[in-house]
Amino acid sequence: MSAAESLTDDDVLNFLGQSRSPLSLREIAAGLTLRQAGRRSLAKILSRLKRRKQVEEMGGGRYMLAGSSRAVREAGKATGKGARAATREPRELRGGPAQPPRSPAKDPNQLVGRLVAHRDGYGFVVPEEPRRDIDGDLFIPPSQLGDAMHGDRVLARIERHERAHGAAGRAEGRIVRVLDRANATVVGLFRRGPRGNVVLPFESRILQEIVIPPGHGVAPFDGAVVDVEITRFPGGGVAPAGRVIEVLGRQNDFGVDVEILIRKHHLPHRFADDVIQEAQAAARPVGHAELDGRRDFRHLPIVTIDGETARDFDDAVYVERRPGGWHLQVHIADVAHYVARDSALDREARLRGTSVYFPDRAVPMLPEDLSNGICSLKPREDRLVMSVVLDLDHDGVVTAAEYTPGVIRSVERMTYTDVNRVLQGDVEAMAHYAELVERFQAMRDLALVLNAKRTRRGSLDFDLPEPLLVFDTAGQMTGIVRSERNIAHRLIEEFMLAANQAVAQYLEGRGLASLHRVHEKPDPKRVLEFEELAQAFGYSLGVAGLSERRVTVRHGRVAASGRAGRGSGARQRPMVVSLPEPHTFQIRPQHYQRLTEKIAGKPEERIMSYLMLRSLKQARYAIELLGHFALAFDEYTHFTSPIRRYPDLVVHRVLKWALAHPAAAREETGPYTRGELAAIAVESSEAERRADTAERELLQWKTARFMEQHLGEEYDALIISVQKFGFFVELMEIFVEGLVPITRLEEDTAEHCFYRERDHAIVSGRGARARVWKLGDQLRVRADRIDPMRRRVEFAPIA
Repeated sequence: MSAAESLTDDDVLNFLGQSRSPLSLREIAAGLTLRQAGRRSLAKILSRLKRRKQVEEMGGGRYMLAGSSRAVREAGKATGKGARAATREPRELRGGPAQPPRSPAKDPNQLVGRLVAHRDGYGFVVPEEPRRDIDGDLFIPPSQLGDAMHGDRVLARIERHERAHGAAGRAEGRIVRVLDRANATVVGLFRRGPRGNVVLPFESRILQEIVIPPGHGVAPFDGAVVDVEITRFPGGGVAPAGRVIEVLGRQNDFGVDVEILIRKHHLPHRFADDVIQEAQAAARPVGHAELDGRRDFRHLPIVTIDGETARDFDDAVYVERRPGGWHLQVHIADVAHYVARDSALDREARLRGTSVYFPDRAVPMLPEDLSNGICSLKPREDRLVMSVVLDLDHDGVVTAAEYTPGVIRSVERMTYTDVNRVLQGDVEAMAHYAELVERFQAMRDLALVLNAKRTRRGSLDFDLPEPLLVFDTAGQMTGIVRSERNIAHRLIEEFMLAANQAVAQYLEGRGLASLHRVHEKPDPKRVLEFEELAQAFGYSLGVAGLSERRVTVRHGRVAASGRAGRGSGARQRPMVVSLPEPHTFQIRPQHYQRLTEKIAGKPEERIMSYLMLRSLKQARYAIELLGHFALAFDEYTHFTSPIRRYPDLVVHRVLKWALAHPAAAREETGPYTRGELAAIAVESSEAERRADTAERELLQWKTARFMEQHLGEEYDALIISVQKFGFFVELMEIFVEGLVPITRLEEDTAEHCFYRERDHAIVSGRGARARVWKLGDQLRVRADRIDPMRRRVEFAPIA
């Protein structure tokens, strides 16, 4: 696209904002690298901006931003600089992934961030660098989105900022220009029409339809699900255009939902030929030469314990009782031995960041020759590992630790179900695994010791159930049940936590730069919000001595002191709320832990646990040692899943380097620089969130598809969340969540319904006829409809 075709008002305003002197039309066109056609477009834009009083025309046909003339005259007297100085500023304003101009660094009202659009037309810019003066993200109204699309990296400008008493306030702004495009491809529904063909994106936050000119790419049928390559991004009021590169099938075809979400979330899912070739070359049987320098564990009855459907086994364990306590071995697949740094395999693994697991398909981080082949710790086959060997006393305290490359030969591929059967005394299971029964019992006892030690430290365990989809042999979904965690899940969890913590402590003790898995203290505002909800149930975190600061609420007004009852004409004052000061905010994991103990077994346990979890921050990867709040660990990392998580592979490389350089000084950073690790931490955290979102969305889609067969049926339900637009319920009979919209409540009650913020409830009617729905309430609902845009189940209350 030429500059003339893509030139916008914001381009001109941004360029004029870089100049300290008025500029002629010719100078502006030269600075924007416009040709003759572009200059005609520029003249129209300047005329329009002048009418809107956003631009002033000075003497001699020169232009500058409105309101700047006095400052320019004063600056001109002081410096004597000519107007042409502005043309020395960066001239690339549009087209491709342009670099941000130098001016934003000087303009405190400009920021760079990622645009998160909303299906209703507005959006928010999430700043790349946190802004202390902004409460939350920068709001962008529909009229100020310009040509940006959801996910784009943009330069934005704050146009309105509400602050009180120096505190951070909400801000509103506009998109100045797009720096990097996020959507090279878009998956959507192909539609033929009298005005031409378009694709309707499945990502509802992409607000534009994609125009498909005739003869551009594959010719699909009407209603087909297609993947489109964007050939022209939106600009100057012109819609985006693209060409069809792939036809996935019909929307309701089996497996198409997974294909849609893979492309919607831009999950890399095809391995290049060089990646496949490297994996095949590496996936050779373990030879004698590879055993040099490795400790041999093949004589021990080591086992893997995983789910029934697992295919990649990256951890194996062994436990024995000893007079002084316990001996624990955790063996992890030595993926770093097979994936060389900076190889095609390594670059692909870093790009993917993590494996993604859908109910009926996985998108692996590594090709199957490795993930399900030579790296997987299959029974009765030699496998290379990195081993953590721990001696612990009777209280679970580590008394000795060893880290070594090793080789194992797992004696059995166990499942959580079979180990649980053994530990529950199932006669058949105990007979089948007779030689391992004593080992499993030792594992259980050690896991209980380790869990008790974590509990004493304040470690949290909400143990919230997750939905588990049930399929028949033909792959058709037949139900949704609550997943169950038994003692076998817990013992593997405890052993992995112990190994991860031990490796983190060792690397930190050596002073090596590495990746940490961090979980920071919760935000004070979130804790206060939770405390308010908890008090409605009669509970409290019990955090004493919170230092507070007063903040004015946007749009909030209350009656002035001493004027209660004077009617609508009474003077009003701004509404003010209190927030704890972060530097005096003394929240500890024990506060949450004590509350979880109080609610255990109570009817409100599910609701309270959900609310507590929502008040916590999201765990992430970082190079700084920030601790793990939920686990109550000072040091923690991810080491135990290198087949499916890239950070674990990085930690393996750091550990191997440390073992190969035992005399390295603390000043040596190790195999990675801090800059490299910082970039990997950000990439891996984003990849994890992307995978979680895709997995969660597919679960919603399949749930909605399943509930289509049950529309009209009635269920008992629990209110688990209340919002301004309705409340969410969880069904008792089947593990399904859905929305009861506030509009549906109004239809059923024939009354106006509103959200009451003080107790987070929805209220219908007034006085004796008032009806209230709040958190924790139980009610009877009917499956009413499926929201086609959100693939969400909606329910109606039954009187």
